[in-house]
Amino acid sequence: MTKELHIVGFQVGRETFGVPISQVHEIVRVSEITSVPDAPEAVIGVMNLRGKIVPVVDLRRRFGAASDAFTRKNRIVVAEVEGKLVGLVVDSASEVMKLAPSDVQPGNSMFHDQDLNYITGVGKLRERLILLVDLSRVLERSELRRMTAPAAAGVNA
Repeated sequence: MTKELHIVGFQVGRETFGVPISQVHEIVRVSEITSVPDAPEAVIGVMNLRGKIVPVVDLRRRFGAASDAFTRKNRIVVAEVEGKLVGLVVDSASEVMKLAPSDVQPGNSMFHDQDLNYITGVGKLRERLILLVDLSRVLERSELRRMTAPAAAGVNA
């Protein structure tokens, strides 16, 4: 018997995305975000999470969705990406979902395009489709390096 996949679901625009629960540290309301000059386009700044400076990426911008003003439904999914904490602004976050491996179609067979290589699969949950994403591919390595540099500099300031 193959284990179920436990994923945290979130919405960006009209689509539902999912990441493995093992990557998610917590989900918080949008709080004060300090902008960082010359940051990559999707990086909107840094936030103080109980004494830790965490870079914040607007996934709405990253996925090409409208990046309107924050509402009460917006959340920041705090995830670990390549050993570093990153805050991800989403339109809303939903429940932890359990997917049987038989309900997941691998993404590599559908998304060959380099720009979509972050989609690792598509899961079916009742009548919904959930796009499973690899956060390390969503955030390019150069972006990760640039994001952690301002955060580290802010600690010493």
